[in-house]
Amino acid sequence: MLGYTRQKGVYRHPERQTIFLGDFIDRGPKIRETLEIVRPMVDSGAALSVMGNHELNALAFHTPDPEKPGEHLRPHNEKNSNQHAETMRQIPAGELNSYLNWFRTLPLWLELDGLRVVHACWDETRMAKITGPVTDEFLHAACSPKGSLFEPVEAILKGKEAKLPPGATFRDKDGHERTSTRVKWYEPPDGHTYRTYAMASEPIESDLPLPEDVIQAAVSYPEDAKPVFVGHYWLSGRQPELLRGNIACVDWSVAKGGFLCAYQWDGERDLNAGKFVWIG
Repeated sequence: MLGYTRQKGVYRHPERQTIFLGDFIDRGPKIRETLEIVRPMVDSGAALSVMGNHELNALAFHTPDPEKPGEHLRPHNEKNSNQHAETMRQIPAGELNSYLNWFRTLPLWLELDGLRVVHACWDETRMAKITGPVTDEFLHAACSPKGSLFEPVEAILKGKEAKLPPGATFRDKDGHERTSTRVKWYEPPDGHTYRTYAMASEPIESDLPLPEDVIQAAVSYPEDAKPVFVGHYWLSGRQPELLRGNIACVDWSVAKGGFLCAYQWDGERDLNAGKFVWIG
């Protein structure tokens, strides 16, 4: 649909370059096939990509915890093991190890000419705290709750959250009961309630005001800044919509009954919902 053809094992376009938003693994029925498309495109320069939280989770799942012998940075509990099981089932162990090494090479964000790309949240205050390659030491600092990189990496790759009022919960698309909601990190929190500040993918009904810690942590994104493209939020709807005039999400839940989505960007500062392309 987008005009790419396969040339010597790599999908290419005569005029365009693809930018992938991450989260290639864990949920889909064709994880291995996805990586067999994405990696050659990135390695050959036909595409760019940022890391998604599922790639980070996989690295942590397979990296030993230096402080807990016999355990890993991402605990092998039932929830985490179930989330990663389909990836391990579809990809042979040796091949998966090669992909894990490749995941380490993916940047956490891209600052490009005219646009920005990040998996979940663009926050320059937190980005300034993140340096260095994705080594074991980086993973330990990013994946251990007391690590120096834990909070900034969580915000960039998983988005910002607000803890729900006492007693309030909801179930996400995986069926897990959650006590926090992802929030519209790009908007100022002033005047918002839990319901109006929650991402559209999370049905929060409370109209209680936001707690002070959420307000203090907010770093809104200027409406006149370069457009930002994100993934992560597994939005739902009959067709894609912009989050805001300069913010677009291309994750529309293809692995959960939604559709596969892209945006054809031609250098515009103000994004146009008519430039989404989708199938599903």
